[in-house]
Amino acid sequence: MSYVKPAELVPTIVDAGASKVLLSTRDTLVRSTMGGAILAIAAAFAVTVTVTTGHALLGAVLFPVGFILLYLLGYDLLTGMFVLGPLAWLDKRPGVTLRAVLRNWGLVLVGNFLGAFAVAVMMAIVVTYGFDTPPNEVGQAIGHIGEGRTVGYAEHGAAGMLTLFVRGMLCNWMVSLGVIGAMIAKDVPGKAIVMWMPIMLFFFMGFEHSIVNLFLFPSGLLLGGEFTIMDYLVWNEIPTVVGNLVGGLLLTGLPLYLTHGRPKARRSAQAPVDVVDAPRELVGDRA
Repeated sequence: MSYVKPAELVPTIVDAGASKVLLSTRDTLVRSTMGGAILAIAAAFAVTVTVTTGHALLGAVLFPVGFILLYLLGYDLLTGMFVLGPLAWLDKRPGVTLRAVLRNWGLVLVGNFLGAFAVAVMMAIVVTYGFDTPPNEVGQAIGHIGEGRTVGYAEHGAAGMLTLFVRGMLCNWMVSLGVIGAMIAKDVPGKAIVMWMPIMLFFFMGFEHSIVNLFLFPSGLLLGGEFTIMDYLVWNEIPTVVGNLVGGLLLTGLPLYLTHGRPKARRSAQAPVDVVDAPRELVGDRA
């Protein structure tokens, strides 16, 4: 497996962020719509595996298939852009303004929602025979996920909101590591392995991913989940989005950029002085 060192990785991340922020509206919407759709079908797949086998770990192990596919195809998720866009802005790339980053976030969110909602409708049709029968076992499980992750948090008040926010932070710490993992290796097997590890972790531990939730909660409402749209927005989606932003940027993007991405850090990383190979006059009395 080829390995891209951190000093080389960060400029690659910044380049990727700049190129995505500067994409046309059409390309951004197409890529984010397909990204949301593929992630949604992967979530449906993971729930199906968990319900039919009774093993949640197996569902978590297989869920990253969708994440890996969408990033290999160059599609986008809002959670990834929470890291890539700001780093391109911090690096002062031409054309990457704060307004451009916010525009990108808005377009990607719209696209992710369109893709995830389309899959939610299609899956609701599948598990109810076109709304002709009650939801099957998988459909019932999806409906209950929405209940537990909305009114379940609301029952604990401020403590529930704090838990939701922290779960959102931890989620995008792992997810953004997966996004960057796609750039750590140059070959497809290497990319897949590095992306798979943190994505499996976040899914099994029940962390909150705002784009996965764009599928799970509309699905839950379509399948008879006992919560409202307002429950979903206040007690899940909005705090999750904020937590995803803070977690991805604070725990993944900024640490890498501050230690490997600044111009001074890059120069130092590119020109290390090895005591063994240094000229005698530079080593001095240490020799």
